[in-house]
Amino acid sequence: MSNESNPKQQSAHQPDQGHEAAPEQAAISPHKALVGVVVVLVVAAALAGFGIWNRMRADKNLAGTTKDLAAPTVIVAAPKPGAPVASFMLPGNVTSYTDSPIYARTAGYLTRWYFDIGARVRKGALLAEISTPEIDQQLAQAQADLNTAQANANNARIQAERYTGLVKSDAVSHQDTDTFVNQATATAAAVRSAQANVRRLHDLQSFEKVYAPFDGVITARTVDTGQLIDPGAGKELFHLQAIQTLRVYANLPQIYSGNVKRGSKIDLTFAEHAGKTYQGTLVRTADAIDPASRTLLVEIDVDNRTGELLPGSLAQVHFKTPAAGPTFIVPAAALIFRKEGLRVGVVLNNTAHLVPVVISEDDGANVQIVTGLNVGDQVIQDPPDSLIEGEQVRVVSPGSQTDEGGK
Repeated sequence: MSNESNPKQQSAHQPDQGHEAAPEQAAISPHKALVGVVVVLVVAAALAGFGIWNRMRADKNLAGTTKDLAAPTVIVAAPKPGAPVASFMLPGNVTSYTDSPIYARTAGYLTRWYFDIGARVRKGALLAEISTPEIDQQLAQAQADLNTAQANANNARIQAERYTGLVKSDAVSHQDTDTFVNQATATAAAVRSAQANVRRLHDLQSFEKVYAPFDGVITARTVDTGQLIDPGAGKELFHLQAIQTLRVYANLPQIYSGNVKRGSKIDLTFAEHAGKTYQGTLVRTADAIDPASRTLLVEIDVDNRTGELLPGSLAQVHFKTPAAGPTFIVPAAALIFRKEGLRVGVVLNNTAHLVPVVISEDDGANVQIVTGLNVGDQVIQDPPDSLIEGEQVRVVSPGSQTDEGGK
């Protein structure tokens, strides 16, 4: 009986064990699901981070490649040493000895002009005439005012003299006498004022005629007959230049500033007069070094009574001086012509620098540099026209098209 009851009891307990296992499994399943979600999120974040890092690296590489491609490619070479020289050449700016615009001093209409451009005039020559009807009328009115003031002053003077004589005999009062004396003084001052006004208008009327202030040549005429003329510096009538003697200005490098003397003879050449040399005299210097260019401004006067040379032209000024340092030979194609002056491009740490230079000899293919370069400089052989100071460049060796940085 007991054995038969045990299986029943056991079978009766089996369903209870099954009911106890189900809640345990239900409690484990959400935990596993959460772990799975976390793993998926971590993997997704890692993949996203890797993608972002990969994109940033690609953008950085692209920016670097773009920058490298944007930098111009230049060929550099060290300059060759040159022989010491005792002379060098500088560009010179030729100007007239006296340069003056001619303006009108009075208002009116231009009735006639007598000289056109290219005419050589003497000092005091009549250049033009201006009609000034308003000034003429003002002068007539001022003259009438002067006559009135003189009449009043004369009457006041007579009254003052009369009362001054009568007051001595007590025939008139001192107060009346003082009144007429003061009136005579005031009217005399009015006469002087009217006279000054007449002289002013006379001067303005005299400006109806425009005269040359010095000997020279007319280089510009900007008015014609019938035009309205305004006084002042708003618009010039003529431009006059004295060209019998010309001034030539040149900027001498500081290193040679101690070797030039006033009164020394300087040779000048001009492109339009090939094969001909003119001689000028160094008459003055600025006696100060320009801190921007480190040069000394010098003036050379040259005789131009023949009229062969023209103001505004460019001269080549030949200075003779002991060599102050080493010289270098570079190709003529390495020269850079800028408005600031002659430049040569050199490269330092893949950065271009434009240095001012002075040349002494030029055979067409090569030039000799006397100042501006140093031993070991890497000179750009054929610089692009767009090259600027401080620009990054890609350097290649002569005869090679590969970047030196990639070797």
